[in-house]
Formats: sequence, C-alpha cells, structure tokens
Amino acid sequence: MAQESPKNSAAEIPVTSNGEVEDSHEHGFSRDLKRSLPAGLGLSETQITSHGFDSTKEGVIEAGPFQGSPAPPMSSVISPSNAAASRLAEQGRDLIGPTGGQRIPQKSGPVILADETKNPAMEKLELVRKWSLNTYKCTRQIISEKLGRGSRTVDLELEAQIDILRENKRKYENILKLAQTLSSQLFQMIQTQRQLGDAFADLSLKSLELHEEFGYNADTQKLLAKNGETLLGAINFFIASVNTLVSKTIEDTLMTVKQYESVRIEYDAYRTDLEELNLGPRDANTLPKIEQSQHLFQAHKEKYDKIRNDVSIKLKFLEENKVKVLHNQLVLFHNAITAYFAGNQKQLEQTLRQFHIKLKTPGVDAPSWLEEQ
Repeated sequence: MAQESPKNSAAEIPVTSNGEVEDSHEHGFSRDLKRSLPAGLGLSETQITSHGFDSTKEGVIEAGPFQGSPAPPMSSVISPSNAAASRLAEQGRDLIGPTGGQRIPQKSGPVILADETKNPAMEKLELVRKWSLNTYKCTRQIISEKLGRGSRTVDLELEAQIDILRENKRKYENILKLAQTLSSQLFQMIQTQRQLGDAFADLSLKSLELHEEFGYNADTQKLLAKNGETLLGAINFFIASVNTLVSKTIEDTLMTVKQYESVRIEYDAYRTDLEELNLGPRDANTLPKIEQSQHLFQAHKEKYDKIRNDVSIKLKFLEENKVKVLHNQLVLFHNAITAYFAGNQKQLEQTLRQFHIKLKTPGVDAPSWLEEQ
C-alpha cells in the first residue's frame, strides 16, 4: 500500500518539460551552498546525493573529487530538508570568524594570572628620593665641617701621604714646564747653528783669503748642531717619561683619592646621623629609625674601610714606580747634558744607546718595509 508522502513547498524544485532541473534555481541553490560551506571547498569538488521525496533520510553532501561515469548525468531531484540546511548554516558560522574571512581557533586550557609588575615610575621616584636624602646629608656634613661645628674622620698617616703626593705633583709639573722650555730654546739654537754653519761654508768657498777660517767655523757649527740634535732627543725622552708619570700614573692615584674623600664624607654623614639618634629618646617610634640608621652606618663603614685600603696600596705602588722611573730619567738627563757641554760626542751617543733612544734624522722619511727586508 503506497502512501504519498507530503511535499514541502521549500523543498520543491521545479523541472522543465524535459525532466531537467531549471537552471535558475540550480544556480541559486549552488550559491547558497558556497556561502555556507568553508572557504577552499568548491562545488566542483562536491558530490551531492539525495533521496526521493518519500525517503525519511535527509540530504547528504559528500566532499571530494567526483568520480562518475563518462555517461551523461541522469536527471535527479534534490530535496534538502530544513534540518540539514540549518546544520550547514551553524557549521558555517562556527568556521567563519566575525569578519567573515578567517577562521578563529578556539583554545582552551588553564588561565595563568601573571604577577603584578612593579611600576617603573615608582622605582625611579624611589631612587630619586634616596639620592636626594643622601645628597642632603652629605651637604650638611660638608657645611658643618667648614663652619667648624661637625667632626670628621682623619687618618693622619694616610692624609700626610696624600698631601706629599699633591705637593710632589706640583713640583714635577714645574720641572716638566721648564724642561719643555729648554727643549724649545735648544731647538731654536740648533736651527740657528745650522744656518750659521751653512753661511760660513758658503763664505769659505767664495773668500779665498779666509777659506780656512770660514771652514773651521762652519765645521764647528755643524758639529754643535749635530750634538744639539742628540741632546734634544734625550731631553724630549725625559719630558715624555715625566709627563706620563705626572698626567697618568699620579693622576690615576689622585682620582682614587677623590673617591676616598667622597666616601669619607658619606661615612661621617651617616655616623653623625646615628649619633644624633642615639642621643635622643628611645621609644617605639625611634627604635626602628635607630636600627635602620645603624644598618646604613655599617654599610658605609665597610665601604670606607675598603677604599681606604685601596688608596694605601696605590700610594705604595706609586712610590715604588716613581723612584724607578725618575732614577733612570735623571741619570739620562745628567749624562746627556754633561757629554754635550764637554763636547764628548761619543759619550753623548753612548748615553742614547744606553736608554734605547733612536733619533729621527730631519728631512729623512722612515724606510719602507721593502727596505727593511
């Protein structure tokens, strides 16, 4: 007994007189499928199968390459149900993001709450506060010392060594200045002697009556100029060595001394602060302040002791280095001056060789690496 199944108006698809599906409705149904299907899945790769109107199964869409017979396709009636269409629409909404172009992956998992980070502005404000408090205490200590009201920590032995070092530095700088003046004047004298020797030599060739006299004087001035150049090289070497001692070695030690004095002021400032708190009343409000002040005082005391030891060690090594350098340079200066004014050219050249001093001949360039080979 055949029972005619009711037909839904939404599922009816009109056909032509030849039994084929009308093109306009087929194109409309394909367009609806394209909108509801995910991107990248074309209708050309989709095989649509359906059952008759009397079937209780819903329409099924199978994705994949269509493998059919080369025979002409048979006419079929497509009957998608309302439930299938709604399920396709829900899947499309799940796959397509809110912007309609990209798929939004849904991630699930435990949520980790990060710790609250510190505010950089508050950290900078705290650093400024500590710097301001330290500067205020140090300034108050300096003013108190200058007015004679505050006490300062004094290391008598170390302070005496520092004073001697500063006095020696001023004296060495004066010697350096005078040596530079001597070098400049000697250079001018050498140039004058060389020009005078050339003039005597020219007159020796042109004056037959005084040929020998002009010749003697020309040779003497040229010899003096040559010995002067040797002495000038020794003096310039002396100047360079003393300048290195004064401007680098001693200056480096004095920089450490300045750091020592700065740390000493900080130490005395926190020491005075602790002494003032100890003289005041002791109660629940002042005890935390005294404890904090004691902690800061101890930290600055350790810093002060460390840099005081560093200064003592540097002063000791500086004294040893200074004696060694100045001994060699003073021997060089004395031997060179004595040989020059004694007219002992051999001793003067031997002095330069003893201290490994090489003179550069005026007007002669250094040999190339090919000539040295």
